[in-house]
Amino acid sequence: MAIAAPPSTPTFSASFRPTRTYSPPSFTRLFSPPTTTKPLRRLTLSARLNSVSPDNGDLQGELFHGFSPQRRGRGSPVFVTMPVDSVDPIGCQVRRRKTMNQSFKALVAAGVEGVVMEIWWGIVERDQPRLYNWQGYLAIVELAKRCGLKVRAVLAFHQCGSGPPDPNCIPLPLWVLDEIDKDPDLAYCDRFGRRNTEYISLGCDSLPVLRGRSPLQVYADFMRNFRDTFKHFIGVIIIGIQIGMGPAGELRYPSCPTQKLTSAWRTRELGEFQCYDKYMLASLNAHAREIGMPEWGNGGPIGASNLMQNPEETNFFRSDDGSWNTSYGTFFLEWYSGMLLLHGERLCREAEAIFWGTKANTSAKVAGFHWHYLTQSHPSELTAGYYNTSTRDGYLPIARMFARYGFSLCCPCFDLQDLDEKQMNPVSSPEGFLRQLLSAARVCDIPVEGEPSASSLDDKSFQQVVKMSKYYSYGLEKPSFSFNFVRMDKNMFELHNWVRFTRFVRQMSDVNIFRAKLDVDAMADSRRFSTSVSDVAKFGMASAYC
Repeated sequence: MAIAAPPSTPTFSASFRPTRTYSPPSFTRLFSPPTTTKPLRRLTLSARLNSVSPDNGDLQGELFHGFSPQRRGRGSPVFVTMPVDSVDPIGCQVRRRKTMNQSFKALVAAGVEGVVMEIWWGIVERDQPRLYNWQGYLAIVELAKRCGLKVRAVLAFHQCGSGPPDPNCIPLPLWVLDEIDKDPDLAYCDRFGRRNTEYISLGCDSLPVLRGRSPLQVYADFMRNFRDTFKHFIGVIIIGIQIGMGPAGELRYPSCPTQKLTSAWRTRELGEFQCYDKYMLASLNAHAREIGMPEWGNGGPIGASNLMQNPEETNFFRSDDGSWNTSYGTFFLEWYSGMLLLHGERLCREAEAIFWGTKANTSAKVAGFHWHYLTQSHPSELTAGYYNTSTRDGYLPIARMFARYGFSLCCPCFDLQDLDEKQMNPVSSPEGFLRQLLSAARVCDIPVEGEPSASSLDDKSFQQVVKMSKYYSYGLEKPSFSFNFVRMDKNMFELHNWVRFTRFVRQMSDVNIFRAKLDVDAMADSRRFSTSVSDVAKFGMASAYC
């Protein structure tokens, strides 16, 4: 169903508003998987799906066994991100609808609060400006409602994947790519002239470069049409809306291409400053002239070598006398990070005005570039736009900005440990990075949505998530933490992984999650053992979304 939207003008709201409050969802209780390993043991899982309620039409998944029917207690809700290919990129139709339905029922049984649904700009507004097709996403929200799941919608204004031949690649809208072909400077550019089309350069945020509209107007029109199309679900089923602000949906520059970020060698990438398209250069030049140093406005820093070079061997990033710590370095990094903050503030302001009064929480995501966290200059953070060094906190200004507009902070790396990362890169510290970011969130009193860096289903990763979530929540009267598991796939529903995942969900909630009946009987008959394990496996494997 394509929806044509009327022309619109940019909208701006007041610069202040009451901060949205996040009420952690309540839970019912999850069964505890058996911890003993006796032979010939039979597991029988009894489950019942309630009939459709005449009052609200919702289909609620229920596992029952004598616990209170009310969802009680307060914990940290867990959401699960849906597969990238949940919706067909051409027709915007739901893929594997029956399997998705079974997967949703399994998530409900596990005590999961909801799903994270990425809504791709390149699918919804694919062919023509202001012609929106939400059909597949509407169907997913309807299905989540029937199964009793909440939804977090991610408005993804970036390219998915690393581009062809990536099978999961979802590019920017075709008409936007046409405009980039006409004006290549709409894409970010590094000092070598390499273009990156994962996200439109923020240097042209307010310029009418997209067929008479600015990128900010295009993003705002998309958000507004989303609000109007899903108005009956927002605040009820769709309880969260994440605003994409850059590559991978994160507020950052594409300093390191996506294909490199998925490589094991990413931990040594310094990244490249993305300031060489004509729009960024014009802003840099104007800023340099304002302070009477026009020679500083001709491009990015000299001596910021890339590839996998040791930062101590570069003129810009080295610790002792690197130019990052000079007057020029301060000028450039303040401008570079300031442009990123301005981009984030503009999007926050638009989203605040559009979703005001909808009762849905808004959020935005920050990247986890921890690879040089233990160096003085933090090069991989600087090139991404985070002016964070050994002498300067680059994340507190971002947290303050989110707090001004009632945004939650989404951040990755909750599953990573320093001990593991330092085996490949001794100056990496994902835990140090995350503690700094969570401290900024605590200072600014903003809710946090955690994410892993990979789809890890081992107990070690899950325990690390629990540990870091407690770092944020400890001592807070009303901690507002939730976790987005990335992502739903066939591997997640394999029996041994499913048991670990459901145990993790219970541990995060630490309350009654759902009512369940789990009969554990020791059986002397091997045939009974085989049959019962098969029954349990079917519960997960038949739900595998693949």
